[in-house]
Amino acid sequence: QAQLVESGGGLVQPGGSLRLSCAASGFSLGNSAIAWFRQAPGKEREGVSCISGYTVNKYYADSVKGRFTIGRDNAKGTVYLQMNSLKPEDTAVYFCATNLDRGCLPNYPRPDRWTNWGQGTQVTVSS
Repeated sequence: QAQLVESGGGLVQPGGSLRLSCAASGFSLGNSAIAWFRQAPGKEREGVSCISGYTVNKYYADSVKGRFTIGRDNAKGTVYLQMNSLKPEDTAVYFCATNLDRGCLPNYPRPDRWTNWGQGTQVTVSS
């Protein structure tokens, strides 16, 4: 059974950085699309970024473009989300997800497109 586990969340000051990791078991992480989502209290789950299988394509929400970077750490067998220049509005629980398919498109920001989710990791940006 495909399982995902996020790690790397925490408390950081505005302008700081965090690196989230998504570890997988039960399927091939390298050839599967992986998406990152976040959900703040009282808000809908938001698609943040997606990396397609074999890292052919990467996608970012406008709200994080230029600040976040998605990638694969082949040595560790994980997908990471490097978050720089963090803002208070980035505060949320961050989730990684997969649908065991190669592509992010169409509609990667739609949560119902993804079948397997991690438990989430909390990111808090506050001074």
